[in-house]
Amino acid sequence: MAKILVIDDERSVRNTLKDVLEYEGHQVDVAEDGNEGILKSKKEEFDFVLCDTKYARIGDNDMIATIHEEKPDTHVMMTSRDLDLDRAVECMKRGASDFIAKPINLNRLLNSIKESLDRELTDRETARKGGPIGRKGAAEQFSSSFDSMKGRSPQMLHVKRLIEKVAPSEARVLILGGNGTGKELVAHSLHEKSPRSSEPFVEVNCAAIPSELIESELFGHEKGAFTSAHKQRKGKFEQADGGTLFLDEIGDMSLDAQAKVLRALQEGRISRVGSDKDIEVNVRVVAATNKNLRDEIEKRTFREDLYHRLSVIVIRVPSLSERKEDIPDLVDAFLDQVCTEYKCERKEVDPEAMAELQSIQWTGNIRQLRNVIERLVILSGDVITTQDIRSYAQEIL
Repeated sequence: MAKILVIDDERSVRNTLKDVLEYEGHQVDVAEDGNEGILKSKKEEFDFVLCDTKYARIGDNDMIATIHEEKPDTHVMMTSRDLDLDRAVECMKRGASDFIAKPINLNRLLNSIKESLDRELTDRETARKGGPIGRKGAAEQFSSSFDSMKGRSPQMLHVKRLIEKVAPSEARVLILGGNGTGKELVAHSLHEKSPRSSEPFVEVNCAAIPSELIESELFGHEKGAFTSAHKQRKGKFEQADGGTLFLDEIGDMSLDAQAKVLRALQEGRISRVGSDKDIEVNVRVVAATNKNLRDEIEKRTFREDLYHRLSVIVIRVPSLSERKEDIPDLVDAFLDQVCTEYKCERKEVDPEAMAELQSIQWTGNIRQLRNVIERLVILSGDVITTQDIRSYAQEIL
């Protein structure tokens, strides 16, 4: 979990972000303006600073540069009610890790924080093993993704068999399933069991990138392509060359970006923003969505031709409510993870409590189950009981 500073003059924004981030397990402090934010960032170590762009400059001081001078590893994320492409790119070039429009999409914010933390974990683990940081780190982090897919239900065994059959091929795969079902784990498993496993696994959360920035994010841009493009930048397609590109939440991609992705898939070439030169790329595309793309096609928000390009193989990840017999295995795995993380003795679950967990309708799927187990580890005694579940977990179920 991370330590986060929120700098915003709107009390409602500060309070909402503090409540949501603390609910997710992060430690949060707030500041009403840029000066207070700078003082707090100098006194304490923060993993993330979430700052409104009105405080991007304080007098002659650049907020991002000032924070990075003191704490170079801090992620500075800028927010603004006016999503201006030039301003967003300028902030990113000055060192911001993300630029988020207001009203803030909380899922996007949480995803951005998670991705940053995952990258740091990957780099630390890779460095510990003496390997190169960056290019192959994601694959190494998920080196046991397939084994991490707990469950012996018929539904999960079917998913695992599909992965085993499809992974060695070059076929594009569309992964369907609700939020929190484990679509990302399936994508990593497909990569690690493929001939491309030693090459990059590059992930793009299409829902987390504003439509104004998605083209530059996917295809890169040339120096001078727009006001703040001070240097050339490779996009995700180029970064994934030779490996796998995972387009998560593809159903949230704009129609304009869909057209460009379709061309890249058809021709195996992309062109950076501001360039008329084609660049050949060799990537295997795996996509995922929690939406019904056939419904989106009917509503004309998703291209049918792109759907057919992506869905050579379709893997549907079942919801947790469809495979409740897997809950004991998942609970055991989460208890191991959480107790190790908190450096406490491993806790057990009373049989009646396990039955109670199996009776719950898990609308948030595996992610929700893990959050509940984490809460129970913190608040319960050595043995988790039914009463513990009813006392400590009902408000988030």
